[in-house]
Amino acid sequence: MKRIVIFASGGGTNAENLIKFFQNSSNASVIQVLTNNPHAKVLERAKNLNVSALSFNRMAFTKTDDVLHILKAAKPDLIILAGFLWKFPEHILNVFPNKVINVHPALLPKYGGKGMYGMHVHKAVVENNETETGITIHYVNEHYDEGAIIFQAKCSVTSSDTPQDVAAKIHELEMEHFPVVANKLLS
Repeated sequence: MKRIVIFASGGGTNAENLIKFFQNSSNASVIQVLTNNPHAKVLERAKNLNVSALSFNRMAFTKTDDVLHILKAAKPDLIILAGFLWKFPEHILNVFPNKVINVHPALLPKYGGKGMYGMHVHKAVVENNETETGITIHYVNEHYDEGAIIFQAKCSVTSSDTPQDVAAKIHELEMEHFPVVANKLLS
């Protein structure tokens, strides 16, 4: 059985979707959720689904090996960033090469980089009159949103779409594709 660890920073809807997807899998299961936000709703979601969940601070993540030790003990086959807002440190990436993936709410390389997450992305898409957007699932490297692309899915953007409308379309794509792509990577 393959082991998945999820990193999330907020509400945790993607994390919950992933946990539920793998609950009945004979291939893999989510064994732990880690968050940089001690008040994140993802902690409650994980607990309700009987998945171990811990929060950590920036020092434990970037300056010490505390989070790395947690990961080494968990022995993940895949680390999934699901709405995780911090840049992933090189010292962890070096121990888990090509085992860390992220979903980005745009068609990279467009609308990627530092500060480009969530509504910031959707507002930029609408302001630039894009006719399509989508999601990009990619490997994580030492730069924001620059790792090798694994999968992209597109949706249309109409002239009447608000950033909230775009967010809803992106959320649907994430719910549909993120677990399936993760499962394929583990198969």
